[in-house]
Amino acid sequence: MSILILGTSSGAGKTTVCAMLCRYLKRKGYDVAPFKGSNLSLNSIATRDGGEIGIGQSFQALACGIDPETDMNPVLLKPSGHGVMQLVLNGKPFMDITKDDPMDREMVMGEVKKAYDRMTDKHEALLCEGSGSPVELNLMKTDIANVGLMRATGIPAILVGDIERGGVFAAIYGTWRLIPEELRPQMKGFIINRFRGDASILKPAIEKIESLTGMKCLGVLRYEYLRFPEEDSLSSSGGKLEGNDIHSAFLSNLDEMIGHATEDGFDFRSFVKMTGLH
Repeated sequence: MSILILGTSSGAGKTTVCAMLCRYLKRKGYDVAPFKGSNLSLNSIATRDGGEIGIGQSFQALACGIDPETDMNPVLLKPSGHGVMQLVLNGKPFMDITKDDPMDREMVMGEVKKAYDRMTDKHEALLCEGSGSPVELNLMKTDIANVGLMRATGIPAILVGDIERGGVFAAIYGTWRLIPEELRPQMKGFIINRFRGDASILKPAIEKIESLTGMKCLGVLRYEYLRFPEEDSLSSSGGKLEGNDIHSAFLSNLDEMIGHATEDGFDFRSFVKMTGLH
């Protein structure tokens, strides 16, 4: 049982939302694990076996109560400057990608699918995170973590939009509209993130997007003054971080976020159904 958390853009909050949902399922007694097919980040951690994955999946593994492992993030792309990108494959440096020496996308996608299958075999539920926007039209043919994973696995998806930036309804509808038509049935829901104020004022717009797309709004998440691990340059280091150690502090913040979401009427029940759990 799996679901993919997409974002209307980088920095929309999908890493944290995915961690919150991981924590929610873990608290409900499910055996859940995170997965991100391809990550573009310089912020990484070492797993127990010496592999390297993105810090976001390490954070999400913490939310699941399990140790990070390389299968959670089989492809890590690390910008090296001057048009060079280091490819870390299955936790180990594999090659430097350049204009003249591109990545073998089909081989890499095959490794991602193998890691995905190994993770789904081991866990009851897999919460997958997309990368950036799923509708970068110039990159869609080589995409791995978004439409690439949707095509390879048939996984259902939920879209996270950041209302703090403005234009969230255009971003949600535009993203859905640009998703390849044959994949749109896999787009099951959307979440509005980082709202300040009375969410009831959004009801007419939410109903319009639901009508246009067939996706269900799972809820409106409030702007949180909490701190979580940073995955990229669009993350914010602001917010409180209290506790005896950094891990317990992050978990406490996730628990507070779940509490706020529950207070605000987030539809966790529909999320669980979309994930395929009972």
